[in-house]
Formats: sequence, C-alpha cells, structure tokens
Amino acid sequence: MRKIIKNATYEPQALTDWKRANPHGRYGDVTEIERQAMRQSCAEQQHYLCAYCTQAISGTSSDTMNEHVAAQRISPNRTLDFSNIVASCRTAKQCDDSHGSQPLPLTPLMDECETELKFKLSGRVEGLTDRAKETIRVLNLGDHEKHNRSLIEKRKQLVSSLLFINGIDASKGLEDDELIEMVINDISTPENGKLAAFSPVAVNVLKQWIST
Repeated sequence: MRKIIKNATYEPQALTDWKRANPHGRYGDVTEIERQAMRQSCAEQQHYLCAYCTQAISGTSSDTMNEHVAAQRISPNRTLDFSNIVASCRTAKQCDDSHGSQPLPLTPLMDECETELKFKLSGRVEGLTDRAKETIRVLNLGDHEKHNRSLIEKRKQLVSSLLFINGIDASKGLEDDELIEMVINDISTPENGKLAAFSPVAVNVLKQWIST
C-alpha cells in the first residue's frame, strides 16, 4: 500500500452539489455521474494506482471501484464521506471484491500501511503485525500462492521490470544507500500524474536494502 492523504479539496463538485441537494442521501442513491466523478477524483489523488494492491487503474468503471474503507454496512452514515472513499481495482476475489463488509484494521489512510507490510522479490507480501496479517487476509493481497497466485506473479514480474528499468538487477540487490535513495525518489515521482504499477511495492523492497 501507499499512504493516501484524503484532502477535502479532492471531493468532486458533482458530489458536493448532490449532497447539498440530498442531505439524507446515501451512496446507493447517487447517479453514475457522481460515482464516476468520485472514481476519477480518487484515482487522480492516488496517481492511478489501486489503494490496496497498487496495480494500475484507469479511474473509469471498466477497472475502478469506489471503495469504502469502512464498509457501508459497518458505517452506514459514512457512505458519502469522501474521506472514507478510495479507488480500488475490480479484480475478482481481491481488494474491493474480497473486502466486502469485513472490518479492515490496517488501511491506506494510515502511515503504518507503508511499514507493517513487507514485500518480497518473490511477489509475496508478509504482515509484520497482527492487523497487517488480517488486512492481507481480508483483501487477499497474496501472502502465499495458494491464496492469490495471479497477484503474486504479476507483482513479481512488474517490480523486477521496474527495478531493471532503473538500473537494478533484482537478483543481486544493491549496497549503495545513496543510489537506492535516488531510485526510490525516481520511482516515487509521478509522471504526467501517474505512478508505475506496483511502484510502492518496489519502494518497499528498496527500503529494506538501505543500511541501518
């Protein structure tokens, strides 16, 4: 995951206007116009990465969902609270689809989402705390191939490719902290408003190589 800071200025005007006209409305009441405005705004804020797995999304209904971090059934009064809505991929049995109405103890709205999940070059992810392990289970983020082989393989290939493009052989690692920091900065800098798919995963891996 990558920390998402929900800035009120990102709430789309279409949603703001709808809420003013429908003060008792819920998410299920809004039209596709408001839903698309939310998808696009969230995707833009997230640099077109899924809030959970960080694969690339377009911000359109073809591959992007308006995901409620605190599920609608758990927090029915927050269904139109834009600070509770992120853009998720539509991948089956993963992220939004896997979350459903389950509590999510570690979210991309928390600083710790970048430190309590440990990604590996194998494509697997490890939870370093109990809440991280539970979050991996809830979102099916791929701690083992028997749970989500597709995501693990995709993550492995794209992260290795991203590192290779930046001059790093993933199989050999890197011992130059200054160079690692430069690559982290490059990978973390959006290009035309977008980040490369799984770039936060690559950053997570690189930070593990920095000497402590």
